[in-house]
Formats: sequence, C-alpha cells, structure tokens
Amino acid sequence: MQRTIFTAEHEAFRESVRTFIAKEVTPHHERWEREGAVDREAWLAAGRQGLLGLDVPEEYGGGGTGDFRHSAVLTEEFARAGVCGLAVGLHNDIIGPYLTGLATAEQKARWLPGFCTGEIITAIAMTEPGAGSDLQGIRTTATDRGDHWLLNGSKTFISNGILADLVIVVARTTPEGGAKGLSLLVVERGTEGFERGRNLDKIGQKAQDTAELFFHDVRVPKENLLGRENGGFLHLMTNLAQERLSIAVAAAAGAEELLEITKRHVKDREAFGRPLAKLQHIRFEIAEMATECAVTRTFVDRCVEEHAAGRLDAVHASMAKWWATELQKRVTDRCLQLHGGYGYMSEYRIAKAFTDGRIQTIYGGTTEIMKEIIGRSLLS
Repeated sequence: MQRTIFTAEHEAFRESVRTFIAKEVTPHHERWEREGAVDREAWLAAGRQGLLGLDVPEEYGGGGTGDFRHSAVLTEEFARAGVCGLAVGLHNDIIGPYLTGLATAEQKARWLPGFCTGEIITAIAMTEPGAGSDLQGIRTTATDRGDHWLLNGSKTFISNGILADLVIVVARTTPEGGAKGLSLLVVERGTEGFERGRNLDKIGQKAQDTAELFFHDVRVPKENLLGRENGGFLHLMTNLAQERLSIAVAAAAGAEELLEITKRHVKDREAFGRPLAKLQHIRFEIAEMATECAVTRTFVDRCVEEHAAGRLDAVHASMAKWWATELQKRVTDRCLQLHGGYGYMSEYRIAKAFTDGRIQTIYGGTTEIMKEIIGRSLLS
C-alpha cells in the first residue's frame, strides 16, 4: 500500500539521511559498540548535514521546519539501518521541544546554536534508582538558595549520560507538592558537584552511552530553570506524546526492515531440497507478519499526520507506542526463529535487532503504563 504522508521534499531529505548514515555512521558503528559511545565528531557531522535541530528556528542555526514528518523520516532511516548509537531522535524529538518551547530568549541564545551544530550534546534525567515511570516518586531535590538552586540526588539509565554537555534534570523543588512540586533544571558539563557514574552495560544498544548521574550540592543558577517553577510535571506531560510517537515510528520501521531481511533469507535458505519460502508454514508466518506490519503502519502514519497538524493526543500516542513496540518485539522474535541458528549469531543483523530492540517496550513509558493511560481515558 502506497504511503501518502510524505512529499517530494521529505523523500529528498530521506536520501540525504541515507547518505549520511552510510558515510558517517555505519562504517564506525561496530567500533562504537565496542567502546560504548559514539565519537563526538559524529555529532558535529550530523550538525553539518543539518540533521540536528530540525524544528529549531533558523535564527539559532536550526532547520526551522516545524514539520514532524522530517523527524519521522530521520527516525525511520536510523531504524532501518539498525544503528542506535547516534541518538539524534533523543536530541531532536525529546529534548529539542523543551528548549524551543520553554527556554527564555537568553537561554535559547546560549544553548540552541550549539544544539544545532552538535557542539552541545543533550540528555534528560528523569529516571532514578527508585523511580521510573512514576514521576511522583522522584527524590532528587533542588532547594532554593536565593540566587541558585542546590541540587542533590541521583539518576540512572540516562541516555547520552556520558557525552552530554547539557542535562535537563527533573527535581523536586517543593517537597510536599507531589507531582506538582517538580521543576526542570539545566545542568551543564563541568558544574561542580555534578558527576557521572559508570557507562552502564546493557544487553543491547551498546553504542549508545547510558549512564548514572550524581548531584552533590550542585549550585544551579536561577537562570537555568527551564519553564515554570513547580511546572515540571505539566511540561513533561506536554512533550511525552511526541517522544512516544517517535518510538512508535522507529518500531514500525524496524519491524518492516526485519521482515524484508527475513523474506530474502527464506527465499535463499534451503531445507529438504527446496527454499524455505516453498513451505506453507513459512509462507503463513510471513503473511501474518506482513499483515500486522501493514495495519500498524497505517495507524502510525495517521498519528504522524495528526501530530504534524498539532492534533495528536496522549492517548493515541500511547496506543501507537504500545502497539508498534510490541509488534516489533513479536516480529523480531519470529524473524530470528526463521533464521534458525544464524539468527542466534551476534554478527547477524537479526540477532542485534533482538537485543537492541528489546528496550522499545520499556523506555518512554512501559507497555503497562501505556495501557493504563488508555484505560483511564476510556473509563474515567
């Protein structure tokens, strides 16, 4: 079924993204996986190619597109290439909206140019050792000390945590405020008392640095408050829909790519003197996955259209995230099975996809949290 959401401009952008990945990412990705992080030069190269700050106003060096479909193209091509170290989606789609939507004119002038060139790598620190999807459980505190906030606490599972030059930290500024007592504070590299722990050893996405962060009496200037004091929870909820849609876009594209790889494999691989593709069971497996991918693609594309038009709500973003990531998990497992022993070998794309993609149903809000959001909306 022909897709209709992209224009010729988007497809031209797609070709430039593919060229960038082939030149600047794929040749280095295996080394990045061994080293646990990408080269900073890759971020600078992405900036030169115009892949960072797609929605940032041109006056700050961004693309100024205001069209989420460009971000969707970027996400799809990275997913199809199976490269996860250079987290441009995190940078653009998750952190970018906080800076463009909440920063003051002074903050924008200070941070956005480097954000777009790749000189400033970003992260957002929400998760703590004892608080994940439940933001009300956050214990990191920021105490008002007049001309600064005194930040204390720790965060974990922070993507870009090792490389980040600028970290948006979710902290409790009003102890008794519950979810309404959270604020967003920006902590910059080199700030005294800000320390990074180990680069965490994950089962997948080895090239993506993921770290523990520690804050011990960190003096955060008052001018580094992002958005409203005690408005952090609302700010987070406002931007989570785009984060979840981005994950869904990656999941749908990843599943489709694995299906194509597996179709080629079953045509070439023989068993009992004939290609696997000649066996009815194999054809049924492929037919089921192709149908599931097509149905999912239709819904995700519709969500992309709705978001580009400013109409996507949290419930439908949660539906897209839940369904597409669970589909990706199922498709990856079934494709690995159809590859037989080869699917279990680390050098094969399908094996890497099995471990790299497993996080999709967890970060950005677990499948269970997505169902809770949907269920509440239907039964409240």
